[in-house]
Amino acid sequence: MKNHLLLTVLFLSKSLCSFAQEFPLFPEPNVVFEIKPSTTDPRIENADTPHFVAYDPTNDQGKLLLFIPGTNGIALRGPKQLFYTAVQQGYAVINLSYINTPAIARICKGNALVANSDCAEEFRNRRVYGDTTFKLIDDKPYDAILNRLTKLLEYLAKNDKNLDWSRYLENGEPKWSMIALAGQSQGGGMSAFIAKTHVVARVIDFSGGWDYSAKDKIANWYFKNSKTPLDRWYGTYHVEEPTAATIVETYKAMNIPEDHIYAFDLEVPKGKRAHSNGVRNTGYRNQWVELLGKGN
Repeated sequence: MKNHLLLTVLFLSKSLCSFAQEFPLFPEPNVVFEIKPSTTDPRIENADTPHFVAYDPTNDQGKLLLFIPGTNGIALRGPKQLFYTAVQQGYAVINLSYINTPAIARICKGNALVANSDCAEEFRNRRVYGDTTFKLIDDKPYDAILNRLTKLLEYLAKNDKNLDWSRYLENGEPKWSMIALAGQSQGGGMSAFIAKTHVVARVIDFSGGWDYSAKDKIANWYFKNSKTPLDRWYGTYHVEEPTAATIVETYKAMNIPEDHIYAFDLEVPKGKRAHSNGVRNTGYRNQWVELLGKGN
C-alpha cells in the first residue's frame, strides 16, 4: 500500500511538473502545465492532446481566462504571446483541448440546413454541453467543453496548491462569473455561445465564425438575449479576411457595443492568414491589453 501511494504521488508530481523552461515566453516564476484530458477523465479518448495552463504564482490571484481554439486548433500551439499578455494582466490561462473537427460550416450546410434551421445552435449545444439530441456529430457527453473544463479544474484543485483552483468551481461546475472567455474562429463562437447563457466575467470573440440558419441568413442564436451584460462583450476581425462582413453582421446581431468591435488592419505576413492574425500578430498587443482588461 505504501509503495502504491508513493508511486501515485510521484506520478502526480511528474504530471504537474512545470514546463516553463520549454516556453521561453514564460520565464520563472511563471508556471506552465501540459495536462492531457484523459488524465483528468479516463473516459476521454478523442482529442487527447494536452491542455495548456499558465499563470504567475506571484500575482494576486484573479480571474481565469479560458481560451477555446478554432477548427484544427492544438492547445499547445496556441497564441503564446496573447497568453503571456493575459498572464501579465493578472489572469491564470487555460487553452482548452477539445474536439474541434469537423467545423460547423462543414456540417450545417445544404440539405442539413434546409432540414433544420437551428443546426448550428444544436451543433454548438452538443459540443459545449454534451446534449446528444443532435445527431450529425458523435461527440460523447464527456467530450463536451463543459466536462473537459470541469474535470481539468477539479484536477488542478486537487494537485496544484500554488493556486486556489477551486475558486473557479461552484457546485461541481465552472464558476462562470470568475471566468473570462476568449476564442478564435469556431472557438470564438463557442465563447459567445456560452456567454449567451451564463454570466461570464468577459467574452472576447476573435473572428468567431459565421453560422447560418439559411442561405445568406445568419443563425438565429446570434439574436438571442445575453445573460452576460453587453458591456463585457468584445469582438475582433481582420478587414482582409474573406468573411469579415458576415462576422461584423454577427457582432451587430449580438449587440456588441460599437466601440468594443475591433477592426484589425495590420499587414498580414506572406503565407499567413488574415483570419488568425488577430491572435498571433504582436502588433496588436496594446489592443489585447484593452480587450483583456485587468484579470485581478
